[in-house]
Amino acid sequence: MSGHSKFANIKHKKEKNDAAKGKIFTIIGREIAVAVKEGGPDPANNFKLVQVIAKAKSNNMPNDTIERGIRKAAGDGNTVNYEYAVYEGYGPGGTAIIVKCLTDNKNRTAANVRNAFTKGQGSIGTQGCVSYMFDEKGQIIIDKEECSMDADDLMMMALDAGADDFSEEDDSYEILTAPSEFEAVQKALEEAGVAMVSAEVSMIPQNYVTLSEEADRNNIGRILDLLDEDDDVQEVYHNWEE
Repeated sequence: MSGHSKFANIKHKKEKNDAAKGKIFTIIGREIAVAVKEGGPDPANNFKLVQVIAKAKSNNMPNDTIERGIRKAAGDGNTVNYEYAVYEGYGPGGTAIIVKCLTDNKNRTAANVRNAFTKGQGSIGTQGCVSYMFDEKGQIIIDKEECSMDADDLMMMALDAGADDFSEEDDSYEILTAPSEFEAVQKALEEAGVAMVSAEVSMIPQNYVTLSEEADRNNIGRILDLLDEDDDVQEVYHNWEE
């Protein structure tokens, strides 16, 4: 997987997140509330909640904050009703973008997402227009500098726990799983004391697009920045090789 540093992209994303950690915690708090509402407060019986907890931990959300959010969602029948909404579209140079949102007002969210695409010379498409270019996978990124385990031992542990693929880059290891196996692999790594830079079910591009024109790079950067600033936007996936 040389040529696509997942760690560099995620590190960049996390650094941006660190500058607005309060917002990130608010976003994850919404996801916890929806997961609890849909499947109950017990992670053992709620796979979606397991995914959100893993995401919370990879963003350094304290355990007591996570537990407090679960308790609040379980005991509060008057929480705001959030809905998931997914938008797909095209960025400059044929790039593909998927935007996952959690909103209490779909009209507002749709207008904001469309505005972000328009300002970056992109366009919203129909449902499914670009998602076929991505695979839904559990994705775990490990910083080599933070991992004392031998690469072969780490790979065997991940594969034994149910991972589909293991790859090594200059600065990191990437582990991919089927969504159904994500919990088992993440738990095995956690129990072995392996620090994870990122652990979440993600949309992985099948191929990446390089933008040679500076104007295109500036425009897709504008789309991503505007989406990042929107409180309704939970995740943005794209196939631009930054």
